[in-house]
Amino acid sequence: MGTSYTVGVDGGATKTECLLVDESGAVVLRHLAPGCNPNVMGAEAAERAVAGALSALLAGAGPGEIRIASTLLCMAGPLEFWRGFAARRTDLGRILAVDDSLPVLELATEGGPGLVLHGGTGSFVAARTGSDLLGGAHYAGGLGWRLGDPGSGYDLGRRAIARGLMELQGWLPPSGFGALVRGHTGLADAAAITRQLYADPSPNARMAGLASRVLDLASGGDPAAAEIVAASVTELLGLAERVAAGLFPGAAMGSLRAGLSGPILTHPFVLAFAIQNSDLALRPVSGSPAEGVRRMLLRLG
Repeated sequence: MGTSYTVGVDGGATKTECLLVDESGAVVLRHLAPGCNPNVMGAEAAERAVAGALSALLAGAGPGEIRIASTLLCMAGPLEFWRGFAARRTDLGRILAVDDSLPVLELATEGGPGLVLHGGTGSFVAARTGSDLLGGAHYAGGLGWRLGDPGSGYDLGRRAIARGLMELQGWLPPSGFGALVRGHTGLADAAAITRQLYADPSPNARMAGLASRVLDLASGGDPAAAEIVAASVTELLGLAERVAAGLFPGAAMGSLRAGLSGPILTHPFVLAFAIQNSDLALRPVSGSPAEGVRRMLLRLG
């Protein structure tokens, strides 16, 4: 019958990464495509994006039919939507759709109990109390850019713009943020900048695009930037500690496996701040979410 393969998908708002994995657990093909979160781009566009990414992955295997034993979809957005997508696919073997927080949780806890804090464009806390791969997982935060997502790129950008606008209005002392906001928008007037941002069709991406600059300012000693980072990250740390206390009553915070994942929380400035200001024994997660998907495929068998 030949070699049997499994397929894994890490699908988020920013990118969709597809893996073709052989029976030994080795990745034989990888395809990277744009994001696929239906909450951001709409249901039809999200389904087309994932279908196209899967087609491109399998086409890369060359001519001839390959046998797919199972597929794991780790997806952002409503699970009901992705389970419906899975039910309509009959060419991908046994197919499961799970939340996109599980791959980084798998990496952070090495398959056991514990939690992970993730900060990229958005943020969330995920945890599990046992070793069950698909059951017993808990999710906190991740409310999306309209409602905050502390510790995320969007939240840092939002806070930076708000600070810069207050400086341009003359109500806060000058820091690096007035110039940062003017440069980011190409405008000098606070009212004009506000109108531009409210008219932007993708304000979440526009604001998240400022995060790296905020972190540069904080790393360079700008006190206003350090204050913004501290406020945003402290809110996420508080959520994580409430989750830990609720799920592991009586356990010492420092005894729990707790990982920091994503480009915001693993930035050296943020990493140092988080470790210093939390009772959790935080450590950076090594490996990409796609590696978490691969490990989950191995455990699923």
